[in-house]
Amino acid sequence: MLGLGERRDEVLQAMRDLRSVGCDILTLGQYLRPTEKHLPIEEYVRPEVFRDLEQEGLALGFRFVAAGPLVRSSYKAGEFFVQRWVDEDRKVASQ
Repeated sequence: MLGLGERRDEVLQAMRDLRSVGCDILTLGQYLRPTEKHLPIEEYVRPEVFRDLEQEGLALGFRFVAAGPLVRSSYKAGEFFVQRWVDEDRKVASQ
């Protein structure tokens, strides 16, 4: 979850750490304060930041990255992962 005051370099380091232990799927979403009793939002992350982080994640070798304000850890992860896997296999087969 982004928007709790984390710095970009911290997010990128966390992404590198995840890849270093073999994580293949990454989801990045916006923290949304559910009630007044929860932590306040520090920042609304801009869509272009999510797009940049998605590209960074793919460059790091994640097989699937979902990044956007409404993305959650289960956000169509299985569906997108399988589709990307199929697309990659088709691309290799056609070469």
